[in-house]
Parts: sequence; structure tokens; C-alpha cells
Amino acid sequence: MRLDFETRASPAQVRRALTDFGERRLRTWHRSLDPETYRVLGAGDTWAVARESSSHSPFWVVSRYDWSDPDVVRWTITESSYRGGGEGFVRATPLAGGGSRVHAEWDNTGAPWTQRPLLFLVHVRPMRRLFGRLWKAALDEYAATDPG
Repeated sequence: MRLDFETRASPAQVRRALTDFGERRLRTWHRSLDPETYRVLGAGDTWAVARESSSHSPFWVVSRYDWSDPDVVRWTITESSYRGGGEGFVRATPLAGGGSRVHAEWDNTGAPWTQRPLLFLVHVRPMRRLFGRLWKAALDEYAATDPG
């Protein structure tokens, strides 16, 4: 999956939205994060491990997030309902008039052949557009409510 879009959120706000593993995460990502399955399993200054899924999705993942690089937030899927892994990253660069250009990529690897058709559907064009719109809406809303 690859997403490229512009948001009103600054690069710092994008980073905060992606690395906040407190209660605000559920509010920020309310369109795509299922509160019933969301659990923080561990966290440090530049990392977190969380179990997450989207509402009505047949898949859940446990991901280790890392933001030790100041320009990139990365994650590695360490456990999943589809018995595979994957990894991804997000980079936000500033726009001249404010806001950011967001570039995100992630993949799913190692899934058994029985799970691959569903995972393929997640990565095709209509779903990419949907994910892009969901992320943009979440980050625009975050920018409007972020105290600084």
C-alpha cells in the first residue's frame, strides 16, 4: 500500500498523531481504529507496541512502532490474525503554505495462500483511496484540535 496526500497538519502534528498511544489515539483515528481491539502492550520514549484493527475488519495486527528517526515513523508487524508480517513507514514534509505532504508505505508478508486474496483487496486502488481519505480526515481534524 502506498499513500500520498496533503494535510493541514504540520509534520510535527503528523508525527504526534502517529506516535500518541494514549487515549487521544482512539479519538484521532476514530474512523479507522476499533476501540474494542486496541491495546497498548508496551511503550517507551521512541517506541510502542500495540494491537490494532479496523472496525469490521477480519484482520488484527500487533505492531512495533519506532520513531527514533526524527523524520520517519516506522512499524513492523510482529503478530497478526493472518499469520503473516509486514512493515511500513510514514514521512511528512512541510508544504510552503503550511501543512504537510504525507507519504506512507506498508506491506503484508508471509500470509498463507488462503489469506492472500483478502490482503490483496486491501491494497488495490479503491481501498488506497479510502485509506488516503481516512488518514487525511484524521490528520486535518488533529491539526484543528492540536494545542501545539
